[in-house]
Amino acid sequence: MATERTPRTQRPRLDKKQVVETALRLLNTTGLDGLTLRAIAKQLDVQAPALYWHFRNKQELLDEMATEMYRRMAADVGEDPEGGWRERLLAANRGLRAALLSYRDGAKVFSGSRFNGTVHAVEMERTLRLFTAAGFTLDQAVRATTTAYLYTLGYVTEEQGVQPLPGERREGYDVQERARRMADFPLSAAAGAEIFENYERHFEEGLELVVAGIETLYGIGREGVTGGPAAGAVSPGPSAVSE
Repeated sequence: MATERTPRTQRPRLDKKQVVETALRLLNTTGLDGLTLRAIAKQLDVQAPALYWHFRNKQELLDEMATEMYRRMAADVGEDPEGGWRERLLAANRGLRAALLSYRDGAKVFSGSRFNGTVHAVEMERTLRLFTAAGFTLDQAVRATTTAYLYTLGYVTEEQGVQPLPGERREGYDVQERARRMADFPLSAAAGAEIFENYERHFEEGLELVVAGIETLYGIGREGVTGGPAAGAVSPGPSAVSE
């Protein structure tokens, strides 16, 4: 008598998006140093070689993780804030900081990674159009936005070195203990509170310094080109604008 065979249960095919989402979840537990392909494979209940179909090495995985972080950040930004280049720059970097802080070692993942595809080009194009319409040359617009971006990335890298996740603080960063150790250096001791506490307020102050520097160096205020010595000192001729 013939017996009917029970079909073997097939494991769903592993795709790149599933690997990246698992890696981002695991990142908050392990941190970047503990995020290995082997650990990700274990979470997915597969052998590590299965991941090499999608990523040849860890850096390729980090590139895709950074790209996915950017996608999520862009989706959360919503409509542009009212105002000009200044408001755009402030909103973009506040959003970047918030996005990076939502992942353990988020700034380290972003730093040095290469975005895949052109998802980032949409916002980049809009930002550069806004800046050039306000009177910046393209090279000035790139320098201004890149400087603000690098400020935010560096700031969050240092912030997460002390507070890996919101509400979590690493040992060794007790400001009062630091002040006692540095009692012979009173100014340096007192500076601890400015360096290792109140990250939100200090980030905002630093970002305002960056924006003020851009306004002063390029002579472009809230309403566009304002002229003055700074603008005359660095503004190239019409040929540079058209290049």
